[in-house]
Amino acid sequence: MALFKKRTVGKPGEWFYCLEHKKVEEGPECPAKDRFGPYASREEAQRAMDTARERNVDWETDPKWHDSAPRGAGDN
Repeated sequence: MALFKKRTVGKPGEWFYCLEHKKVEEGPECPAKDRFGPYASREEAQRAMDTARERNVDWETDPKWHDSAPRGAGDN
C-alpha cells in the first residue's frame, strides 16, 4: 500500500504554475516538483515567477539572513 496517493485531479479553484511547461494550470496536472502553488486565482498563478523574484530580492536584502562578519572569519 502506498504511503502517499498520487493526486491527479485538483480541487476546483486551485491554480498552479508549471515550471516545466511555463503555463498556468487548474488543478495539479504536473508533478509537485515542477510547480508552484496552489494559488487562489488564475491571475496569482500567472504572476508566480514575478512573486518568486520579488521574494528572492526581499530575502537577499534582509539583514536578519546575513551575518555582519564574512564567512569563515569566526571559525576556529
